[in-house]
Amino acid sequence: MAVKTFAGVEIEVNDEGYFLKHENWNKEMAQEIAEEFDINLTDEHIKILSFLRSDFESKGSLPTMRRMKKVGGIPTKDLYRLFPDGPLKKACKIAGLTKPASCI
Repeated sequence: MAVKTFAGVEIEVNDEGYFLKHENWNKEMAQEIAEEFDINLTDEHIKILSFLRSDFESKGSLPTMRRMKKVGGIPTKDLYRLFPDGPLKKACKIAGLTKPASCI
């Protein structure tokens, strides 16, 4: 287990930097995490992060890309535009969630 500091708060993360406890996340942390990927969060990004967190909390598992499109109304092309080179993996990390099982 490792510890990283986001928005002045120490957070336990796994060896890949994903939060161990998603409850510890807040929006201020999101921008700091996004900066690691050279992403400046916009309202479009926040909409996706909010859907990820909401769906995770209600279903108990991370949504797939297909679910994000069908249920979240988020076009796949937008995910790739906003979170290039691994959109689900990056978006989940920025949202303080676990690594998607479908990502290696």
